[in-house]
Amino acid sequence: MKLINISHIQDARSRLQSVIAHQPLAFAPRISKVANAQVFLKKENLQLTGAFKIRGAYNKIAILKEQDARDGTNFLAQGVICASAGNHAQGVAYSAQYFKTKAVIVMPENTPLLKVDGTKAMGAEVVLVGNNYDESYAYALKLAKERNLTFIHPFADAEVMAGQGSIALEMIEEQDLDIVVVPVGGGGLISGIASAYKALSPKTKVVGVNAKGANALMKSFHTRQILNSQSVRTIADGIAVRDVNEGVFECVLEGVDDMVEVDDEEIASAILFLLESQKLVVEGAGAASVAALLHHKLNLNPSLRVGAVLSGGNIDVTMLNMIIERGLFKSDRKMKLEVVLIDKPGSLQNLTDILTKVGANIVQINYDRTPTSLEYGDVLITMALEIKGREHKESVLKSLLECGYKFSEVI
Repeated sequence: MKLINISHIQDARSRLQSVIAHQPLAFAPRISKVANAQVFLKKENLQLTGAFKIRGAYNKIAILKEQDARDGTNFLAQGVICASAGNHAQGVAYSAQYFKTKAVIVMPENTPLLKVDGTKAMGAEVVLVGNNYDESYAYALKLAKERNLTFIHPFADAEVMAGQGSIALEMIEEQDLDIVVVPVGGGGLISGIASAYKALSPKTKVVGVNAKGANALMKSFHTRQILNSQSVRTIADGIAVRDVNEGVFECVLEGVDDMVEVDDEEIASAILFLLESQKLVVEGAGAASVAALLHHKLNLNPSLRVGAVLSGGNIDVTMLNMIIERGLFKSDRKMKLEVVLIDKPGSLQNLTDILTKVGANIVQINYDRTPTSLEYGDVLITMALEIKGREHKESVLKSLLECGYKFSEVI
């Protein structure tokens, strides 16, 4: 597959005018400081369905509608079907509802409830099958034949890619960027963006970011041969793609300048950073571009203008809570201690008085006499504390040592 013709991307943008919420590039000073570059965010997490995927899905279904009206082909008569980890699902469901046709969505069994419910809310039939996108994809193709449904591929489709490429047209009009950083799963988003930049701003480098637990496309890019993964595992479910599509791979080789990877810890820290510094809720896939910048995966300098695409914001609340909690512990704003006390009246109060004096707030506490490692007459206290950074943490630990307590920090 070759790069997408710029006229097709421009046509897609025209079709999308009524459904896309234009999100101007926003300068991010705190991210810029850490990344050592001038960073601008493209907030596709604020789209109607919470992700960029509505662009490609809507463009594809709109074209099918045009063909039906022009040629009497009836592509949409029975409905459409897709396989998706969530964001493409909602894009297809919304677009099918808009054009008054049925949508069947096949999703992996571990898809976050937020994405499942969001898809059902748009009138789609949801079928949960498989452990990852690729297994869902195989089942969706089978179901498409059985029910005579039109399959809408999430990335290996030129018209879907053209819709995604409309993002680049907006960015090009607003800023003269040196580098564009794009999250990568199957490669449809970066193919559309790279196609537009190569046509209109070829000096701009396009860099893809894979999750380390789903990095088949990055490995294939650097070796110049397709290397599929045996399995995928990452918190970035939106880019958890196991196999490389040959057509997309050709497009990526032609249009993308570099690819890097980030691990789940780096993605999680980027999610938390965006939440705190930008007041943006972004899912794992959407945060991959910022993760690459915060963890210095690119060779940058302060003169460079860098655009980072935040591809989606549909993060499961349970996952977000876990990331926040772990982030608080890693940044020394929370700590957990196990302290051995003599089991008698006043022992716990003496301990809490010390913690009060050093300004540590107890948010959780457990009192346990049963561990066999304890001496008879002792008790194990496990407590979670809110603290104010590394220096405060060291002050808390020093006070406990000076008062003769036996304790250990729970990591």
